[in-house]
Amino acid sequence: MRILGIDPGLRLTGYGVVELDASTSSVNAEPRIIEGGVVRIPPDLPLPVRLRRLHEEIAAVIDELRPELVAVESVFTHPDRASTGVRMGHARGVILLAAAQRGLEVVEHAPAQVKKSLTGDGSADKARMQLAIAARCGLAEPPEPPDVADALAIALCAANRVDGMTLRDVRSRGE
Repeated sequence: MRILGIDPGLRLTGYGVVELDASTSSVNAEPRIIEGGVVRIPPDLPLPVRLRRLHEEIAAVIDELRPELVAVESVFTHPDRASTGVRMGHARGVILLAAAQRGLEVVEHAPAQVKKSLTGDGSADKARMQLAIAARCGLAEPPEPPDVADALAIALCAANRVDGMTLRDVRSRGE
């Protein structure tokens, strides 16, 4: 099963695809990283143009990498930075649209849930997350930039959340 994790943003959107070995009977198999990268959108473009470009780029990633499940970070807001949550909501909207247009199931994970899933600590910092991903996936170096690491963490969290079902069961449910 291929899972596309996306860390949404209007300037930088990280993406990462992990794959669970379809030859095993359980989703508890260690995932393998297929690809990771970032979509860079120039911040000086008007918002509608930025959203269109993000939609086109994410759609191309989905079409090329063919995930079976898309995992996206849920919106979080901080009282002192409410506008950040609004901007992230715009980015998430076009990402969710791209997945829906392709008939893909989408799961959402809160940042603390992603961090806890990989490190056991819902407040882990970016460096700790990068090290956890490298260890889990057998990488010689932590993934860079942090946006890629965040996206891979979201995909790995989704892989953890399939809750012990077999890959056959997950596919038959359409997830």
